[in-house]
Amino acid sequence: MAELLTTRKENYSQWYNELVIKANLAENSVVRGCMVIKPYGYALWENMRDVLDKMFKQTGHQNAYFPLFIPKSYLSREASHVEGFAKECAVVTHYRLKQSPDNEGVIVDPDSKLEEELIVRPTSETIIWSTYKNWIQSYRDLPILINQWANVVRWEMRTRLFLRTAEFLWQEGHTAHQTKEEAIEETEKIIHLYADFVENYMAVPVMVGLKTASERFAGAVETYCIEALMQDGKSLQAGTSHFLGQNFAKAFDVQFLNKENKLEYVWATSWGVSTRLIGALIMTHSDDKGLVLPPKIAPLQVVIIPIYRNEEQEAKVSEVANAIVKELQQKNISVKYDNRDEYRSGWKFNEYEMQGVPVRITVGARDLEKNQVEVFRRDTMDKKLATPDVVVDEIVDLLEDIQQNIFNKALAFREKNTCVVDTWEEFKDVIENKGGFVSAHWDGTAETEEAIKEATKATIRCIPLNNPQEEGKCIFSGKPSKERVLFAKSY
Repeated sequence: MAELLTTRKENYSQWYNELVIKANLAENSVVRGCMVIKPYGYALWENMRDVLDKMFKQTGHQNAYFPLFIPKSYLSREASHVEGFAKECAVVTHYRLKQSPDNEGVIVDPDSKLEEELIVRPTSETIIWSTYKNWIQSYRDLPILINQWANVVRWEMRTRLFLRTAEFLWQEGHTAHQTKEEAIEETEKIIHLYADFVENYMAVPVMVGLKTASERFAGAVETYCIEALMQDGKSLQAGTSHFLGQNFAKAFDVQFLNKENKLEYVWATSWGVSTRLIGALIMTHSDDKGLVLPPKIAPLQVVIIPIYRNEEQEAKVSEVANAIVKELQQKNISVKYDNRDEYRSGWKFNEYEMQGVPVRITVGARDLEKNQVEVFRRDTMDKKLATPDVVVDEIVDLLEDIQQNIFNKALAFREKNTCVVDTWEEFKDVIENKGGFVSAHWDGTAETEEAIKEATKATIRCIPLNNPQEEGKCIFSGKPSKERVLFAKSY
């Protein structure tokens, strides 16, 4: 039998850590703060990546690749950018090792010191905009719509698999435009693309909004975000899209001749999501028995497990199972027939429940005598019987139902755990004792925002887009406010 997980109620953080490892998604590396993404976890990332990549290309973007290393001087060209990332940078100072004088190890060769130190990319705005300077001369060269799939390094001290690691995988879009309006349109287009992906493929409901000035990306004029609510009542930033104005164009002197033959600085955006989305997926849907995965991006949508006592029964069971496999594959449904005889069926049931496979079909010799197989759905743990000739059609409908059901469940959870409060006492009570999203008035000042954070550890997760304008008083300062914002504790 599979080892049981710590329950979410006992220790949510421990439950998450155990689940990532026991579901074979990832494990800690010998390199502190880094992770090894295992094949099952990487297959999940590949499915997410492939959908997003198609969505990017459908909106006119192309993939490219830029260097991992960035000259240190580049980072300092945009003042707020260097301030935002300075504490997280890994720096390359030398390029060669040599045998130590006592021949007991290796040391850095002092003669190999770089003339200019290199930053291992925490993000690529600087190296990309230094390149765009060579690509852009005229309005005819615009827009540039580039995406890159890459790894980045941010030297985090407190790490957790998928949620926060020193190195992680992501995509980063970097676009260049003639006008401010075009750049803002791009920024908004991408944040809605992210919301579409996260809701319709990951089945995770999100709030779309703007970050406050103190929460913006370093170097951005505006940061748009999607925020998702986890089962422990904390918010997770699931994706961001940044309107960069002309900040990086000015830092790297990227100008173009407009249609009136006058020089202008280019307008910019950048945007990204990362393997952190896998953490969001786990914490939104999974339960005390393991992962619960949405069928649209699950590495494996259906598993078939045989039960038989002898070779004659095995032959009959395998004939039916293989026929079902073939039909499912013809409908582009990923399926595995697990006929390994070194593992008992009960062990397999537990294993695939832990890994969140949406549908399990059990083909047993006794059931076949009655012309039926057993169908199990992971999201509700319900079982039903179906005849082999119609089971495939039923599974097509079942996968759609599972996808919708887990989204509806997550949405209902968010609605139940979103509170509107009007007083400081109410606010503290909800944040400390219940959690979730708290909709409250804020006076718009960074001082009040910081004071609330210090008092409760809650931050403004976003100012929702198309936010209703509503006169009120700030819950902390009592000063006038024109709209509510969403607060929460967060990852």
